[in-house]
Amino acid sequence: MAETQQTPGSDGVWTLKHLALAGAVEGEAKVSCAELADRLDASTQTASRRLQELESGGYIEREMVSDGQWVAVTDTGEGLLQAEYEVYRRIFEGSAAVSLSGTVTSGMGEGRHYITLSGYMEQFRSKLGYEPFAGTLNVDLDAESVRERPRLDALDPVTIEGWESEDRTYGPAYCNPATLVTPGGTCERAHVIAPERTHHGDDHLELIAPERLRETLDLSDGTEVTIRVTE
Repeated sequence: MAETQQTPGSDGVWTLKHLALAGAVEGEAKVSCAELADRLDASTQTASRRLQELESGGYIEREMVSDGQWVAVTDTGEGLLQAEYEVYRRIFEGSAAVSLSGTVTSGMGEGRHYITLSGYMEQFRSKLGYEPFAGTLNVDLDAESVRERPRLDALDPVTIEGWESEDRTYGPAYCNPATLVTPGGTCERAHVIAPERTHHGDDHLELIAPERLRETLDLSDGTEVTIRVTE
């Protein structure tokens, strides 16, 4: 069984921010525990321990040298900072929206099956206010949007609860309102859907809507689109 990744506490996040400010997001940054301790207003031992915790959690990578260490924030660490950024943006700007871009791609057809299951469909009607088209629109995100996708974690989703049939258990899914902007027009009544169990990676999004978006917006594989996700 895979281990569950432990999210660092506030002290760990604070340390990660200081490492990012030192340049560890753009590339490797030279760091000594003494210098980091001064930044954190903590002891050298505390700074060393926090670096160890961040490294063991996969949030940073380190290379030890004679006069310190080279530290780089990993994609996982940057994702955590992106989510933090979105929280602060909501506090000071009073808005909660993330814009992501990518290209339309063909899925594996699984969305059609799961969307139409009664245990999900009944919740779509009651919680989203519409009956989705039987299928999802698949979008491959560009590199910049993959980096910014963790900001979605700061948005409160609509939870579609998991349920059980006679022969199996179905997991929950999480939906956020989304506006889809395409060369052929705009759909303001859509949702990004993120099943808890999925074979897709962070470079992929699925959308549902009342109509078949490929037809109504004249979309084909390779069409560039922007998805503005809210809550």
